[in-house]
Amino acid sequence: MDVISFLPPLQAGLNLVATVLIIAAFLFVRKQNTRAHKACMVAALVVSSLFLASYLYYHNQVGYVPFKGEGFIRPVYFTILFSHILLAIVVVPMILVTVGAAIMDKVQLHQRLTHWTLPIWLYVSVTGVVIYLLGFHLYT
Repeated sequence: MDVISFLPPLQAGLNLVATVLIIAAFLFVRKQNTRAHKACMVAALVVSSLFLASYLYYHNQVGYVPFKGEGFIRPVYFTILFSHILLAIVVVPMILVTVGAAIMDKVQLHQRLTHWTLPIWLYVSVTGVVIYLLGFHLYT
């Protein structure tokens, strides 16, 4: 197996791990366990960064990958894909600003930003897995 064919399942796995880490971080902060919250968020940032690097490398090598599904699933897939791409572009600077507020110990700003950043980051991570399953397993 060459490295290129290994990247899509790796990317889906990284998205899944990021989802679990983000949810765990949310639960930890709700229980006021800031140490565990920070550890999960750092891990989520690392995992998401690895995803982004592998994603950019993959599409630089492969280019556009056509979706083979037909009928009703096509508009569903492309709606998910479009929203995923748009929000993925938007969420990167949101994550950086939210993390920056945490690093600078601007707790109130950090909390306000997370009300938007958290659901968007989760949506992008979850839909990344859905896109992979639809494009590489269910409709091949």
